[in-house]
Amino acid sequence: MLTKKEQRLRRARQTRIRIADQGIARLTVNRTNLHIYASVIAGAGGKILATASTAEAEVRKTLGAVGKGGNVAAAQLVGKRVAEKAKAAGVEKVAFDRAGFAYHGRVKALADAAREAGLQF
Repeated sequence: MLTKKEQRLRRARQTRIRIADQGIARLTVNRTNLHIYASVIAGAGGKILATASTAEAEVRKTLGAVGKGGNVAAAQLVGKRVAEKAKAAGVEKVAFDRAGFAYHGRVKALADAAREAGLQF
């Protein structure tokens, strides 16, 4: 029997195979209880073009108290930041890689904020 993490990684693998066939940059998300991380990775070569997370010093100052990185408001802030950084790096269009996480709550909030900030996916 697979553990919860192994099940998530199995789902993620299937998505990444599909995204690799498209050959465009992907916006990947990693979620922990305390933080949320987002990266834009180039389609060919796997080079990281832009990153944002609630662990960054600037974001933590904006969020205020310790432990505020694990909520929807923090995810929206990270989504907006990663979209701005990606656009600065010349990326307009990405494929959304939720890394096996359910498209709900913080993951959905990050995706919606990135769309509003101008990323297309």
